[in-house]
Amino acid sequence: MKNPIFDLENWKEIGATLARNKTRTFLTAFGIFWGTAMLAMLMGGAGGLRGMLMRNFQGFATNMGAVFPGRTTISYKGFNKGMSWSLNDNDLATIRATVPYIEASSGIQNTSGTVAYGSKSRSASAQGVEVDFFKIQEPTLYSGRLLNESDFYNNRKVALLGKSVADELFGTESPLGEFVSVNGVYFQIVGVIGQDSDVSIGGGRLDEGIHMPLYTMRRAFNLGNNVGFFIMNVEQGHTPTEIRPALHRAIRHNHPIHPEDQNAMGMFDVAEQFKMVDNLFLGITLLAIFVGAGTLIAGIIGVGNIMWIIVKERTQEIGIRRAIGAKPRDIIVQILSEGMVLTAVAGTAGVVFATIVLAAVDYFTFDPVLGSAHFQLSFSNAMGIMCVFLVLGTLAGLIPAIRAMRIKPIEAMNDK
Repeated sequence: MKNPIFDLENWKEIGATLARNKTRTFLTAFGIFWGTAMLAMLMGGAGGLRGMLMRNFQGFATNMGAVFPGRTTISYKGFNKGMSWSLNDNDLATIRATVPYIEASSGIQNTSGTVAYGSKSRSASAQGVEVDFFKIQEPTLYSGRLLNESDFYNNRKVALLGKSVADELFGTESPLGEFVSVNGVYFQIVGVIGQDSDVSIGGGRLDEGIHMPLYTMRRAFNLGNNVGFFIMNVEQGHTPTEIRPALHRAIRHNHPIHPEDQNAMGMFDVAEQFKMVDNLFLGITLLAIFVGAGTLIAGIIGVGNIMWIIVKERTQEIGIRRAIGAKPRDIIVQILSEGMVLTAVAGTAGVVFATIVLAAVDYFTFDPVLGSAHFQLSFSNAMGIMCVFLVLGTLAGLIPAIRAMRIKPIEAMNDK
């Protein structure tokens, strides 16, 4: 007898058997199809949602943090709680001298004003930054250049114009080399910048303001030595939250803040936000696997049931085959082959359907600037899902196959 796996007639018989009860076969196949599609869409969808959320942090260093002043909540050294305080140059110098693991940092000072060019003007935020600012928040450079060390050290009256402000004041003309007025003080534009993300730290979005060297801005507008925020990038392997105690000690060196008053200093840790996103989507991925696995198991149970029914309906036929010399292995392979064919065809259709749906969602969520959100099923995940389905589908048909193997010819002939 030929090996059933390579016997064309055997495969024709498998098709005829599954087609004998079309409704039952369709419902079982649909259960497998939907289980596969659900699992694939949930896994691919979780990655896409994560990609969309991570767009909010596009351009920010993953180990970036920010420190800003708050109000004291504990009375200390004769000062009542509720006292406000401001960051200043002394604080920045103390932080840089005593706090470890900071590889780049910048003070930020904000002021509001009117930016004007010719007869056009608009309200915008003016932001003073230090030389390392663009190592921490990487802007999109539309034209020109960024501020360089020479601009800072020579107190040049140069500035970067946000894309939205440049479009409103200059239209289609280039602002490079032109002078704009900020509250009556003129700055030469050397670049046009923007940002891809929606998150803003230490001020508004880069697109909506004008950005200049911190010390130049202070002198131009007589702002003293205070700063509104202090942002930093921490070395890899460490986080801003890890160095918070050292930052708190550095701040207390120059201000009457109680050692236990942690709320007096505000802090934002992008690394913590990334960690929260990762934990959130780890949970979503596990939920997707759990829901998909439940649907998968329901489909596999359907395979086991249909195989059991097929064996019951073909008891006499199997008995006759045993009587004319069919080996137990041949019977097992035939029954398992029917389950594997049903699982493979329906499972492949489910993966293909899920891939098409994810591709459509990815197309409609595509952003011209940020690109794709990655609603897609990787090849390895697709193969993993298919392998799991084939293995479970085979196991589901194993018990009916063993029962078929044990059918005795005499008992089968008398079965009605």
